[in-house]
Parts: sequence; structure tokens; C-alpha cells
Amino acid sequence: MKCHYEIYDGFPPETTLQGIIQLHQRVFTGQTPEQLFQEFEEMKNRRLLTIVATDDQSIVGYKMGYQRKPGHFYSWLGCVNPDYRRQGIAGELMRQQHDWCKTNGYQTVRTHTRNQWRDMLILNLRHGFDIIGTITSTNSHTTLVLEKTL
Repeated sequence: MKCHYEIYDGFPPETTLQGIIQLHQRVFTGQTPEQLFQEFEEMKNRRLLTIVATDDQSIVGYKMGYQRKPGHFYSWLGCVNPDYRRQGIAGELMRQQHDWCKTNGYQTVRTHTRNQWRDMLILNLRHGFDIIGTITSTNSHTTLVLEKTL
């Protein structure tokens, strides 16, 4: 399967953003569009990168991240439609994100994941991330902190 990839320095057009939200809700149940829009609002003042994978006109994957501080990029949100998994889409989204980061002067990329999302953890490890710490929240979720030097 051949996807088309689009890179947006910032938020994508509204119709694309709506498609991202629909895909996000399908993969990450329990988060309302309002909650996601609130998170997006908080990103308005950051340098945001959005990469979208499409098959025909359907959004089948996306990856978003932003500058945490000079030289340091945070890979924030992303997912692939379950019907399109195991086809290299997540890896390609990550490769394009890291290429963009290198081109734009970033030296490190950081991301967070949970043990329950094993496929994401394995993907990050395969692409050169190291586990550098954990965060335990009040709701007893343990988040793994991963970082990669570009």
C-alpha cells in the first residue's frame, strides 16, 4: 500500500485537522473532541509540526510534535488506523518527523508512552530511542520517558 505524506509546519487545514481528530478518537477512546481541541489550543504558541499519512482522501495516520526548548523536540501525539497497521506507516511518519527535526536544528527528540501501548514502545526502541525515566501519575499510570539523539 502506498500512502501519501503531507508535512505541515503548524496545524493542517481545518478539514485535515477534523480527520485527525476522528482518527484519534477511533484509536484513543475516552477523549472527547472538546478535550482534544483544548490540547490543540495550548499548542497555538509553540512551533508545531504535523505529518499526515493519507490513502486516497482518508487520513490513515498522523504524527504531531513541538519544540520543547531550543534544540529539543517533543513527539507528542500520533496513531495509525488499526486497518492500516503493520505496513510501515508509523515508522515512515517517525522517519519524516526526525528528518524534519534534523533539518530544523534539533539535536534530541523526546516522547512518552505507556507499557500498555507496546507496539509504540517497540517502534520507538527500534528507531533508536532509549528509555531515560518514568513518570507515575496520581491515577497510578506509569509513563515511560524515551529520548533519541539525532
